[in-house]
Amino acid sequence: MIKVIMGLKGSGKTKALVEMIRQASEEAHGDVVCIERDKNLTYDIPYTVRLIHASEYGINSAALLRGFVSGLHAGNYDITHVFIDNFLKMLDDTSDDSVADFLDWLDNFSKNNNVDFVISCTADATNASERIKKYF
Repeated sequence: MIKVIMGLKGSGKTKALVEMIRQASEEAHGDVVCIERDKNLTYDIPYTVRLIHASEYGINSAALLRGFVSGLHAGNYDITHVFIDNFLKMLDDTSDDSVADFLDWLDNFSKNNNVDFVISCTADATNASERIKKYF
């Protein structure tokens, strides 16, 4: 399952994401991971959630993020949930096609490996393409 939370700055995306992370950490029968660009959520999420700062790994493209997610799973098959905060701010190429291609890949990865993904993006949801809107 993939869920994309998209909205403009100040629309409550991060608050909703943090609540979903807390809920997953309490209910999941596996490991929960949160990937964020910077160190903004350090004190907002439970200590049991593995918090990863993408900036420390030089993640700046969808291809690198694909490899990173694949590597996370290869190293830990117990991961059941992955949350990605400020997804678009991590990427150099934020074109609709690039983002939609990544989400399609992630959807297949999710189904094949039984991992749920929730992604927050700062953008106007009304301008998103249909390929992206299907993940709202």
